Amino acid sequence: MSWIILVLSGVLEAVWATALGRSEGLTRLGPTVLFFVAIAGSMAGLAYAMRELPIGTSYAVWVGIGAVLTIAYSMATGSESVSALKLLFLAMIVGGVVGLKAIH
Repeated sequence: MSWIILVLSGVLEAVWATALGRSEGLTRLGPTVLFFVAIAGSMAGLAYAMRELPIGTSYAVWVGIGAVLTIAYSMATGSESVSALKLLFLAMIVGGVVGLKAIH
């Protein structure tokens, strides 16, 4: 169950990071509210997962999922360019996250 919560928390990390960018310095109400709700849920889930999983592994997986999803969303919406090297490096992050799960 901790792994599922950790993955969901990583997804919420991507949500709050994206909302923060769209909030224009916390000046737009909708994205600002979404930012605070998502960051609270993300941190709570990370804290829950860390009760059973090692801190380093939990944090690396959480950040990796959040980073990959944030960049993928930015690429999908056209706010960030897509390149073969970026895709390769994102795949390396995903591989690292999967590897950490596999050895735990």
